[in-house]
Amino acid sequence: MAERRSYLPVSGMELPRFAGIPTFMRLPHVPVEEADDVQIGLIGVPWDGGTTNRPGPRHGPRQLRDASTMIRLLNQATRLRPFHMARCADLGDCPVNPADVQDSLQRVSAFYGRVRAKGIVPMTAGGDHLVSLPVLRGLVGHGAPVAMIHFDAHTDFYDSYFGGFRFTHGTPFRRAAEEGLIDTSRVVQIGIRGSAYDGEDVEWARAHGVRIFMIEEVMDKGVDAVMAEARAIVGDQLTYVSFDIDSIDPSQAPGTGTPEIGGLTTHMAQRMIRKLQGLNLIGADLVEVSPPFDPSGMTAWVGVNIMFELLCVLADAVQRRSAA
Repeated sequence: MAERRSYLPVSGMELPRFAGIPTFMRLPHVPVEEADDVQIGLIGVPWDGGTTNRPGPRHGPRQLRDASTMIRLLNQATRLRPFHMARCADLGDCPVNPADVQDSLQRVSAFYGRVRAKGIVPMTAGGDHLVSLPVLRGLVGHGAPVAMIHFDAHTDFYDSYFGGFRFTHGTPFRRAAEEGLIDTSRVVQIGIRGSAYDGEDVEWARAHGVRIFMIEEVMDKGVDAVMAEARAIVGDQLTYVSFDIDSIDPSQAPGTGTPEIGGLTTHMAQRMIRKLQGLNLIGADLVEVSPPFDPSGMTAWVGVNIMFELLCVLADAVQRRSAA
């Protein structure tokens, strides 16, 4: 019990939330090399070298950490207490190279390979959406491809950009599919919308078995029906969750590089993530929070609450696997 308590966040009743060093959700900072007892690691990837238009997500992890000091112990909707269910720690930021895309991809995948070797389930804060590719490389390695539930305004299944450049925040899941990291027949994308270059990304994804819920279908069917189908598709397979903050309508989360109107509300997003409880989750990310485009900090506040909801369902998965 003493060991478990050492992994609880610092209480706001002991130290005011505006004081102290801001770690994710006021958890202890434990370098990955020393994280032998950690079950869930919160990790920042401060990199946006895949951004094609409005940069800034490299600053996301730092602002998310600061905002996350307001997170408490109990999810009042689900009654889950993630910090009591699994030993959680802030593993710090993954090393990146702001001047070299390929070197950064290698650094991130190597870091997550060490996380996997420790048996730690990662909760990642990006960074732009290209970071999901090296995270998956590190987590999956040469193993069987995993299922994925992906919340986004965009499919990120584009093939290339600007004359054949194949590594941007619009291409991570095309590369992940090609590399055998994700099983496209068990990939679900939720909230896709907005204008498009030519629709090739959607056509390719559907031709390879991806289930795409455009935002109109989400609104028409509702949260329960969409998530019931998503759960049926991934089944009991190992599943990764990727959440782009631009899946939220920009009226509620404006601080992102590629906003699209007509998105999910924050409450819908919370309800959807809660429906992931019971799945065989191996990790999750929250990406594309771009502080320069939201001086109010509201987008980061939305982001850390989404991270908390994801942490709850990850902790549930860890606890169930530990008990099995």
